[in-house]
Amino acid sequence: MKDLSSSEVRQMFLDFFQTKGHSIEPSASLVPVDDPTLLWINSGVATLKKYFDGSVVPDNARIANAQKSIRTNDIENVGRTARHQTMFEMLGNFSLGDYFKEEAIQWAWEFLTSSKWIGFDTERLYVTVYPNDKEAKRIWQENIGLAPEHIVEVEDNFWDIGAGPSGPDTEIFYDRGQKFNDLKEDDPENYPGGENERYLEIWNLVFSEFNHKPDGTYEPLPNKNIDTGMGLERIVSVIQDAPTNFETDLFMPIIREIEQISGQVKYGQKPVTDISFRVIADHIRALSFAIADGALPSNEGRGYVLRRLLRRAAMHGQKLGINQAFLYRLVGTVGQIMDSYYPEVLQQKAFVEKVIRTEEERFYETIDDGMAILNQLLEKEKNAKTQVIDGADIFKLYDTYGFPVELTEEIAAEAGFEVDHAGFEREMEAQRQRARAARSDEQSMELQSSLLSEVNVSSRYVGYTALEAQSQLALLIQDNAFVEQAATGQAEAVFSETPFYAEMGGQIADTGVIIDQNGETCATVTDVQKAPKGQFLHQLTIEKSLQKGQSYVLKVDKSRHNRIIKNHTATHLLHKALKEVLGTQANQAGSLVAPDYLRFDFTQFGQITSKELRQMEQIVNEKIWEAWPVTTIETDIDKAKNMGAMALFGEKYGQEVRVVNIADWSIELCGGNHVENTEDIGIFKIVSESGIGAGVRRIEAVTSKEAYEQLVQQEEQLRQVADLLKLPRVDEVVNKTEQLQQEMQEVQKENEQLSSKIANQQAENVFKEVKYADDITYVAAQVNVKDMKQLRQLADQWKQQEISDVLVLAAENNGKANLLAAVTPTKVDQGIKAGDLIKAIAPQVAGGGGGRADMAQAGGKNPEGIPQALEEVGRWLQG
Repeated sequence: MKDLSSSEVRQMFLDFFQTKGHSIEPSASLVPVDDPTLLWINSGVATLKKYFDGSVVPDNARIANAQKSIRTNDIENVGRTARHQTMFEMLGNFSLGDYFKEEAIQWAWEFLTSSKWIGFDTERLYVTVYPNDKEAKRIWQENIGLAPEHIVEVEDNFWDIGAGPSGPDTEIFYDRGQKFNDLKEDDPENYPGGENERYLEIWNLVFSEFNHKPDGTYEPLPNKNIDTGMGLERIVSVIQDAPTNFETDLFMPIIREIEQISGQVKYGQKPVTDISFRVIADHIRALSFAIADGALPSNEGRGYVLRRLLRRAAMHGQKLGINQAFLYRLVGTVGQIMDSYYPEVLQQKAFVEKVIRTEEERFYETIDDGMAILNQLLEKEKNAKTQVIDGADIFKLYDTYGFPVELTEEIAAEAGFEVDHAGFEREMEAQRQRARAARSDEQSMELQSSLLSEVNVSSRYVGYTALEAQSQLALLIQDNAFVEQAATGQAEAVFSETPFYAEMGGQIADTGVIIDQNGETCATVTDVQKAPKGQFLHQLTIEKSLQKGQSYVLKVDKSRHNRIIKNHTATHLLHKALKEVLGTQANQAGSLVAPDYLRFDFTQFGQITSKELRQMEQIVNEKIWEAWPVTTIETDIDKAKNMGAMALFGEKYGQEVRVVNIADWSIELCGGNHVENTEDIGIFKIVSESGIGAGVRRIEAVTSKEAYEQLVQQEEQLRQVADLLKLPRVDEVVNKTEQLQQEMQEVQKENEQLSSKIANQQAENVFKEVKYADDITYVAAQVNVKDMKQLRQLADQWKQQEISDVLVLAAENNGKANLLAAVTPTKVDQGIKAGDLIKAIAPQVAGGGGGRADMAQAGGKNPEGIPQALEEVGRWLQG
C-alpha cells in the first residue's frame, strides 16, 4: 500500500475520474444556497440535486467531486466512536443517464487496486450486494474476478427514501486484519457489513434504476443514474493504518495543538480524555469551515448547531484543564491541514478566529452565571434533603444560560446528586412542540390565495425604459373574484404591459395613476406585487369605473420613482464599499429600497466602528462625485458570473439575468431600477448602524434631498449645543467640550480621593474586628464603598498591614452585592483558596464569581443576603 497524505488521496480521486471523462464540480458552501429543505450540505450528491431532478442540465453527464459536508443528527457519539464526525468529506462520482453498473464497479476497482492509484491488496477487499441484484454480483465475479467468498449478500443494500428514485447498492469493504478485530471469530457481526472494526466500509456505489411509486410498487427509470460516496476520513485511516479516523493527518495536528494548549494531558493516556481531544478536534473543523462559509452562532437553525458545537468543545476543554478561550487558536491549524483544496479558512482566518473567540468568551461568562444558579439549586436541594435536581431547573440552565446538560450532570454527581432526565426531556419536548406550532403558523401565513393561482394572462414589464405606457386591462379582481368591471373601492388588476415596478429584490413598488382615454384619472396605484405565476398585480383604489379589455394610460409617480432609484444604486455602492472596509465575508442579508431611505442588512460578527462607517460613507460619496456611468445588460447566468457579477446569497436566478455594472467597480445581478450615472444620487449619508440579530447588522442611510435635510438637522442640533455653551460659532464646540471633560475628570479625581479617605477611615474600624476559625484568623465585614475598585483598595491595605489570614469584604451598590475574598500566601500554600471561598459564599447573595487563589470576587443580585454570606465565612473555614 502506498504512503499517501489525505491531500494526495483527495487529488488522486479527482484526477482518476477526470481521466474517465468526468467534470470536476468544486466543493460547494456548507450553507445550502438553493435548497431550503437542508440545514447543511450533508453529502456529495446534495449539491447536485439540481442535475438529478432535471431543473438544470449539466454540460457533462459525468461528474465527480470532493464535497465538505456536515451532519449533526448524532453529535453525542462524536469522540466516543471511531468514525463519527460532524464535518466530513465525501468523494463521489456520478452519472446522469450515461454509464451504469459495469463502468461504476470497474472504475471503483481500478482506482482502489491499481498500482498507479491507491494500490490496495485485492485480497483485503470484500463487497456486499443486494440479494436480488444479480447483475452487480455477476459483474463482481465475472468482470472483476472477485472470489465468491469475498461477495456477501446483504438485504439492507437497497437505497430508498420512500418515494422517487431508488435502487440497489454495492458497498466495498477493506479487511484491516485480526489486530483490529474487536469481536470473537464466531460473533454473528464478524463479517463485511456487520458491526465491527475489522471490515471497514470505504465506498458505496448506488445504482438508481427504479422509481418508487406512491402505491409501493417499483418501475424502471428511463434514465439510470450512478451516485457513489467514499468518506475521505475513512479511506485515509486505512491508508495510514490508523486505529480510528482521528489518528490520521486530518486530525492529529489539531490534537497535538490541543496538547500544547492544555499543557497537562496527552492524547492516548486515558480513554476518557481521548474523547475530549476528539470532540474538540472534530468540532473545531466544523466550526471553522461553517463560519468561513457564512454561518454564525445564534439561538436558532444552523446558528444554534454551531453554538452547541462550540459549547460542547469548550466543556471538553475544561476536562483537559483548559479554563479559558482556546478554540480560536486552533483555526490556523485546521486551515493549514485543508489548504490545498479548501483555502477559504486561511483566507478568512482572522474573521473566523474573531467569531469563535467572541462566542467562547461569552460562553465562559455564561458558565459563571450558570454555576451561580446551579450552586443555589444544590444548596436548596441539600437543605431539602433531596437527591435529585429537578428536570425543569436543568432545562432552565440549558435554555436560559446555555449550560450544557452534561456539565450539569457532572457537577451534580460530584456533589452527590442525580439529575431528573425524564423531567428535562419533557421540558425539551414541550419546547419542540412550541417550535413546531410556530413553524405551522408561519406556513399558514404563506398560503397564496387560490384565486391568484388561476391567473394565466400574460403581462410584460416595460418600466426599464418608460415610466408611462398605454396598455390593455387584461384582468380585474374585486372582492376575491374575477370581474368585468369595477366602479369603486379596492381592486387588483393585471395589464398586458406595465411601467410599474412590482416589489422585489428589496426595491419597493412604484405608485401612480391609471388614466382613461379622456385624460381622467380612473384609479390610484397604491402597490404592485408579483402574482404566483409572475404577472405584476396592481393594487388599485378606484375613482372612476374600470372596464376589462379597455386601454388605459399607466403613469408612474416619476418624482417618487427617481428617489427610489437613487437609493437603489446607492445600495449597490454601499454593498461594495462595505466589502472593501470590512472584508469579503460581509455579505448582504436583506435590503429595503424606499423613496425616503435605504436599509441594508449584512452578515458581520462584532460591532462596526465609527471610523469604519465614515470610511464606507466616504467611499460611496467619492463614487458619486466621480460621476461613474451605470450600465445594465441582459445576459445568461454563466456569462454574468464570468464578468464577476455578485450573486446575492439565497436569491434564485433564471438562465437570463440583468447585470448592473457601475464602472466595473460594482457588478451585481439585479432586476431593479437604477440611475444612469452615480452623480444623479447627489449625496449619501449614513443615518444609523445597529445589530438586529445574531451575526446580522443593519445600516440605514439617505440620499439626495433626504441627505441634505439630515445634514441641515445635524447642523441645527450643533447650533443648539453651541448656544447652550454660549459659543458664537459652532466650530468652537469641540474645544469647549474637551475643556469641560477635563474639568469633569478633575472633579471626579477629587471625589475619588475623598472616597479613598473615607474608605481608609472605615478600614481602621473594620480591621480591628479580627475573628478566629480554629487557628485561622479572618476579617469578614460589610463596608460602605461605591464599587469593587474600592474593595480592592481596602484589600491592598489589609495585605500591607498583615491584619489576618483571610479577608472577606462585602458592599451594596445600586441594589446589587459585591463580594471580595483575599488569602495570605501562607494559607494558600495550606490549601485555603480565595476562589473556593468566594464560590461557597456567593450563592447567599444569588451570585457567582471566581478568581485567583489569593484573591477572588463575586457579584450578586440579592444584597439582603450579605449578612448570611459573611456568617458563612467562619463555617467554611472551620469545615
